Amino acid sequence: MNTFGRIFRVSIFGESHGEAIGVVMDGVPEGMALDAADFAADIARRAPGARGAEARGDFAAAGGGSPASAPAAFGTTPRVEADEPQILSGVVDGHTTGAPLTIIFRNANTRSGDYSDFDAMPRPGHADYVAAVKWDWANDPRGGGHFSGRITLPVVAAGVVAKKVLEGIDIQAELIEVGGCADRARWPELLAAAAAEGDSLGGVVQCTATGLPIGLGEPFFDSVESLVSHAVFSIPGVRGIEFGDGFAASRMKGSEHNDPFGADGPVKNGAGGVNGGITNGAPLVFRVAFKPTSSIAKPQRTWNFAENREDTLKIKGRHDVCFALRTPVIVEAMTAIVLADLL
Repeated sequence: MNTFGRIFRVSIFGESHGEAIGVVMDGVPEGMALDAADFAADIARRAPGARGAEARGDFAAAGGGSPASAPAAFGTTPRVEADEPQILSGVVDGHTTGAPLTIIFRNANTRSGDYSDFDAMPRPGHADYVAAVKWDWANDPRGGGHFSGRITLPVVAAGVVAKKVLEGIDIQAELIEVGGCADRARWPELLAAAAAEGDSLGGVVQCTATGLPIGLGEPFFDSVESLVSHAVFSIPGVRGIEFGDGFAASRMKGSEHNDPFGADGPVKNGAGGVNGGITNGAPLVFRVAFKPTSSIAKPQRTWNFAENREDTLKIKGRHDVCFALRTPVIVEAMTAIVLADLL
């Protein structure tokens, strides 16, 4: 449910507008150097506004910009939180102890009133309706509750720890498409146009892990692709994943898709670094499709359960025009969690 992994185990908790969100990690090796400063870089890459844009390099891509213009120019929500990690257990004198490692983040900049209508009128594309039915309207709807993208913050924190476990293995993810466009120079224009229309855009993230040993993963149910897909699909808004040549492989011949072996392993990488569910020594390469943000300013039709009729919903609040901008570091974190558990 809210826990992933068998040896390196990650459990997340909290709601978007609750007092705090956090993560508990078990199976963390003892003796690793760790303090709050270690989380700063990856947390900044996930952040909205100017802080996140600078950390991701979005300003450079658009030829500059001001902090005030960052949400509009780069498609991110103006909700800004301190996102300061508080380590509650598992670290003493700057080193991990081997006991469960617990990290929380306090929520402060909340506007719960923006979500008051969604019990009666659930948002299209969101979990409002299914969560209310599943838990008999006892769920927390504020900010999306436990379904909010804000819950990916503790996932990023767990990824920082997992990356420390993966010494010598490099994981890099980047956004390669926005709104179906791979020309990075055009992204600000596309984002601004979508924002002006009260609409949103999706995106595609590519992730590459290098330095992996041969032999990680198991056949069938615990293949590397199965576990990475399981973890990555836990990220809110994921709509698809493909490894190596991906869906393009279905349009190839075997002679085109197959990866010949040389003395040091595969000499090409159509399989994305995996054969039979097991890493083959080549880089692990996959791409993730993210949907457009569901909360949009443009009026949408939905059912009004209070009045038992179809109605028009106008969503208030602070929402990303393209939340995919903030996801590469989350994809890295999920990948690191899977690989740390396999190691």
